[in-house]
Amino acid sequence: MDDVKYGEILLPGDEETQERREKSVRQKFWPTFRKAARKIPFSRDVVAAYYCALDRETPLKVRGTLLAALAYFVLPVDMIPDMLVGIGFTDDIAVLSAAFAMVNRHIRPNHYEAADKALQDAPDRVRPEDMKTV
Repeated sequence: MDDVKYGEILLPGDEETQERREKSVRQKFWPTFRKAARKIPFSRDVVAAYYCALDRETPLKVRGTLLAALAYFVLPVDMIPDMLVGIGFTDDIAVLSAAFAMVNRHIRPNHYEAADKALQDAPDRVRPEDMKTV
């Protein structure tokens, strides 16, 4: 996977690919996010992107790009193993940053409101101390 470019990772894919990615993201997002929250300087944006990707009103191509980035984020195996302290989530951050740059105008205020509510009201998903940046 060393020679895979971020642009290739972020290809939206066809509907079947998007459905498969959505299923994986729905199952694995919160456990992965909880482990990574302290290492991601833009955690609120990641959660807002999650809600944008699951929003059926979001354009299909945008959903596909976000689902691709989030699916990469939740993959158990990626370019740099997430368990490596200090650098493990850097490739995930790069992929998510690239996705945000491509589609940020589609992440609407209601997605951020849902993110804020999830981060505030879901202590089983994200604890306040998990949200502090390192």
